[in-house]
Amino acid sequence: MSQFTFAPMPDENGYFGEYGGQIIPPELKTIMDEINAAYDEIRQSPAFIQELDLLFQDYVGRPSPVYHAKRLSDKLGGAQIYLKREDLN
Repeated sequence: MSQFTFAPMPDENGYFGEYGGQIIPPELKTIMDEINAAYDEIRQSPAFIQELDLLFQDYVGRPSPVYHAKRLSDKLGGAQIYLKREDLN
């Protein structure tokens, strides 16, 4: 399993030292806080790191490879769906 070194994360107010911050409507502040909390909870999970490793393998660098849409394939009950993400080029 890969061990990732992440860039320094912002503080609780979204600042990287003296720079940064969040410019979002107040209506979205609560949901963005929930998303941040969920990410903090999962980011060290072995399953998350494994999936992130696969995404890096498929998406980092160009040309873009064909991507196995595992969840869509599972949802469709047997068909193995592969996608080429032209929007990433």
